[in-house]
Amino acid sequence: MKSTGTLMVQGTTSDAGKSTLVAGLCRVLWRQGLSVAPFKPQNMALNSAVTADGGEIGRAQAVQAYACGLAPHIDMNPVLLKPNSDTGAQVIIHGKPLINMEATVYHDYKQLAWKAVEVSHQRLRSIYRYVIVEGAGSPAEINLRENDIANMGFAEREDCPVIIIADIDKGGVFAHLVGTLALLSGTEQARVKGFVINRFRGDITLLESGLDWLEDYTGKPVLGVLPYLHGFHLEAEDGISAVQPIDPLDVATQVLRVIVPVLPHISNHTDFDPLRLHPSVELIYVGPDQAIPAADLIIIPGSKSVRHDLEWLRAQGWDKAMNKHLRYGGKLLGICAGFQMLGHEIDDSDAIEGEAGCSTGLGWLAMNTRLHAKKHLTTQTGTFCIQGSEPVAVEGYEIHCGISSGEALSLPLIHFSDGTPDGALSIDGNIAGTYLHGLFESAAVVDQVLQWAGLSNIAVFDYQQRRDQDLDRLADTLEQHLDMDAIFGLLHAENASKSMSKNKSEDSA
Repeated sequence: MKSTGTLMVQGTTSDAGKSTLVAGLCRVLWRQGLSVAPFKPQNMALNSAVTADGGEIGRAQAVQAYACGLAPHIDMNPVLLKPNSDTGAQVIIHGKPLINMEATVYHDYKQLAWKAVEVSHQRLRSIYRYVIVEGAGSPAEINLRENDIANMGFAEREDCPVIIIADIDKGGVFAHLVGTLALLSGTEQARVKGFVINRFRGDITLLESGLDWLEDYTGKPVLGVLPYLHGFHLEAEDGISAVQPIDPLDVATQVLRVIVPVLPHISNHTDFDPLRLHPSVELIYVGPDQAIPAADLIIIPGSKSVRHDLEWLRAQGWDKAMNKHLRYGGKLLGICAGFQMLGHEIDDSDAIEGEAGCSTGLGWLAMNTRLHAKKHLTTQTGTFCIQGSEPVAVEGYEIHCGISSGEALSLPLIHFSDGTPDGALSIDGNIAGTYLHGLFESAAVVDQVLQWAGLSNIAVFDYQQRRDQDLDRLADTLEQHLDMDAIFGLLHAENASKSMSKNKSEDSA
């Protein structure tokens, strides 16, 4: 195995902890003053982020870049798949939408996608001393092994070591690890250099006999057992997880209820993480066949298939529930596709997101939206102002194919630094919309929105500070519970390993 400075984290299942472990390792290395970048060859997710040069990558890689003290870059996730149906997805290569493909077609296309993966990895390796790579799903998916570029296919071609992480909280951790290893080829098994067990609760001595058996049976070391971190938050790579709910900071101060309907193709639900964590907010996701309860604010989220999800929303009866909510004085906010739904019409005559056609919107804002093939991808800064409040600074990113027009846009929510307006506020002040993702990461914007929704006494909360605290907490946990000398050995960083050992000795002293 050649010395590449690249280490790959693969998992026995989705949500085993790959994204979290990569972010934590990146943070550990960055805190040591080392040059490190994250990388995910292929990602399938509807949570995405926009890079400074107008490219689109997976949200998890943007968070991992933040852990490294870096701005997100297209090379950190060269292939992104955004599902827009049960069998198809939009294929994004080096940050730019390429084409919509059915899964069977993409399976053959992966040989071409590999070129983008290889170029991006080599570019990162030419700039950064270390690259921490995240796999996708499981490497033991037999039906996806041919032309694989996301897991062992990448590791084999780029000749890098692999560690495998498994989630013990779900049960069956030994079967997951042994079964995953058994389904790999001989060369792939040799490439696996150790296991990490994630989300352990309880007395570690009760697990030790199992760890000894695992090491004897597989010949692979257990590099660490990571504890379950209660109250820990890291932005999700894709789906909304009910497995690990966010612990509120102070339940007694939750006084404003926010409802987010979960659409079938919901995208960028991480927009709402600052509200989930806010001590003055009770945020509730409402899923299929659930009634929308009484609330102060309803937020319609983004969607990768706006017309389909609008009709689905109607089929749930949620449009009637929102009408009732507005009649009783509640506030309604739409973000991106949710903003488009608030208008009179959504025109997809060019079949950008599915079957060609035109849909009637919810009709609460005087505007129409036309979907175009060219996706609008940009980061933005500007000022935010809702219903007569003082303008406050805001920053975020836009990801949309639609262009909206109409009288409602004459009352914008945001003025960007380049002079362009964004969003709209209804004449009665009860309905608002914007194309900007990430606006809730600004504490001042959150305060304005909560005041608009009826809250007067708002607890102080800084989401950016919370993100840094959780990343540092994660790094502290890895340094305590992982064999970091072994990790550095896999990265071929003997001097860094000695430096870390020296630092630990000094800390102990």
